[in-house]
Amino acid sequence: MTQLVTSELEPSEQVPRRLRVTAWEVARDLPASFRYAAQGLGYAFVSQRNFRIHLATGLVVFGLALWLQLSVDRLAVLVLTVAAVLVLELLNTATEAVVDLAVGRRFHPLARIAKDCAAAAVLVAALSSLMIALLLLLPPLLLRLGH
Repeated sequence: MTQLVTSELEPSEQVPRRLRVTAWEVARDLPASFRYAAQGLGYAFVSQRNFRIHLATGLVVFGLALWLQLSVDRLAVLVLTVAAVLVLELLNTATEAVVDLAVGRRFHPLARIAKDCAAAAVLVAALSSLMIALLLLLPPLLLRLGH
């Protein structure tokens, strides 16, 4: 006898427990998990213009930081801020995909709120990252340029 997984799904949407696939069953080994993560990064890079912009900006910032010979702790702060922006961009992409999957081509005000708030999170992180980069890079840059 098949046990049904009880949830908030309609009875017609419930899935027999033996047919459910858990994350562990999909990615049985660590290399598979890394492949899936790499596919997500690849998807974001190919399909999301803003992800590419944030990545390129981060690389320029790291290049400038190395040229200015910033200390390791300042480099670490830059790594964290750039990574935060990239992570939020990935979460924004995932949020948009899930919302689109849930609502399809229909408009729903809650879908708009979810998408707008996810995009706002990226914007806040990007602006904060810009301020941090200016605070860390501008003083040594001005010294290097002789001002």
